[in-house]
Amino acid sequence: MTSRFKFFLSMGLLLVGMATPALAKNVKILALGTSLTQGYGLPPGTEFTTQLEKSLRASGLDVSVINAGVSGDTSTGGLARLSWSLADHPDAAIIELGSNDMLRGVPPSVTEKNLRAILGTLQKNHVPVLLAGMKAQRNLGKEYVEAFDGIYPKLAREYGALYYPFWLDGVALNPKLNQVDGIHPNPTGVKILVARMLPLAKKLVAEANH
Repeated sequence: MTSRFKFFLSMGLLLVGMATPALAKNVKILALGTSLTQGYGLPPGTEFTTQLEKSLRASGLDVSVINAGVSGDTSTGGLARLSWSLADHPDAAIIELGSNDMLRGVPPSVTEKNLRAILGTLQKNHVPVLLAGMKAQRNLGKEYVEAFDGIYPKLAREYGALYYPFWLDGVALNPKLNQVDGIHPNPTGVKILVARMLPLAKKLVAEANH
């Protein structure tokens, strides 16, 4: 190999290496949800969206997580503000809606209709989704519980969404991991939520990069 060829080869590799960072894509994840997403009662920087972004970045992923959580929001409210949320042009979305529907006794058919509309809109916009499920309180009756709990796995299958069965998995009903209201996770609880959801969140980022 001549010295001139070696020189041009090394220069070519250098240019490729310099160009690679420019090709890296910052993946914007829209987190559309309720107070559980918003970070109700939590010190700044300890809410779900911030902790998830930190964990994904620590894994070497260039990610920004948009906090679109609104305290008290229902699936109806989430659908109503979806168009506004899409103005940020997210590359992926995490949907956490339905808990307030359940607490207010909204018919599961209404929740399903709204979530279906949200997933359909995101699908049309080519935005991959991680759908987080919620569980109905058992005292609402067998019929309501079965109808509500069945919404999430059914829609995840229909729309090909990544599916996390229960947002509060590992945290619900544990006083050490929740705030005094017994509903909203404390900072330690949020860390557990993020750790459990992280593998699926990584898959979501991979889908957004395809």
